[in-house]
Amino acid sequence: MSSETKTANAANVDSADTAGMSFLESTPRKLLATYLPLGAFVFVLLFPFYWMAVTTFKPDNELLSRDGNPFWVNSPTLAHIKKLLFETAYPEWMWNTVLVSVTATFFSLAASVLAAYAIERLRFSGAKQMGLAIFLAYLVPPSILFIPLASVVFQLGLFDTRLALILTYPTFLIPFCTWLLMGYFRSIPFELEECALIDGATRWQILTKIVLPLAVPGLISAGIFAFTLSWNEFIYALTFVSSSEIKTIPVGVVTELVEGDVYHWGSLMAGALFGSLPVAFIYSFFVEYYVLRRVLRLGDDGLCEGIGTSGLEILPRCTDRQKRRSSN
Repeated sequence: MSSETKTANAANVDSADTAGMSFLESTPRKLLATYLPLGAFVFVLLFPFYWMAVTTFKPDNELLSRDGNPFWVNSPTLAHIKKLLFETAYPEWMWNTVLVSVTATFFSLAASVLAAYAIERLRFSGAKQMGLAIFLAYLVPPSILFIPLASVVFQLGLFDTRLALILTYPTFLIPFCTWLLMGYFRSIPFELEECALIDGATRWQILTKIVLPLAVPGLISAGIFAFTLSWNEFIYALTFVSSSEIKTIPVGVVTELVEGDVYHWGSLMAGALFGSLPVAFIYSFFVEYYVLRRVLRLGDDGLCEGIGTSGLEILPRCTDRQKRRSSN
């Protein structure tokens, strides 16, 4: 395709977009159609974090007072944060949560990649039924699975250890990640693998040098969701762990900061706020700076860009295309 044709197509697309958005030129329409819905969405999204922050820095007398402003802090205090960090095992809970979530997510992604690739690309008999069975396995609620898993954990002598959580979390992470990656692998053209097979590449080379580089946005998306599920998991952590120093944040905050009918609201909100920040950071960083940019690059020519140098070595067709683009 010549440069003049590309320029003409781009101009046509820009003019079509401009014509389609012309109804937003007036300020009242822009306010009603854009800013008002976005403002409502941002308010609903950020208000829980604001409420947690206000409760964290509000002293007990203001928390229990009916005369004060519930949406503002008159006399900020760090007493709740001090109680959370120095009078509880919150640093250990944070470390346990990070260790268990990262390890379980890594092993679950490794198993899910192999399972999803085999189901979607190897075309063996019963592949569709296997994919449906994996999806149905994900639908089984943890409130049912934790009973037989508890028996297994006790028999293996893993009760009250981090390893118990690392080995049980993949029971719900692998089906979810496999189902998610199956859809992503399905979108990668089969012609790329066929060309690589003709050029003598093995299945392992195709997976590692062609499919996985193209599937990086899907891998990151599956990893983010798996990490979030592991981070927020409550039932397994409550059942398989009893020692305070082994607990994760969701269990530790609830069980250690609630004494009978006494709720330490300031420390509870501080623990919830600090526990939500890592997940929010991961979401914002990867979605904004990697996934969206990578997806936008993957067009007809972007497929070859996504494969990378190692993949181009076993896929001459893309190499020839890259050379033609460089010469132009």
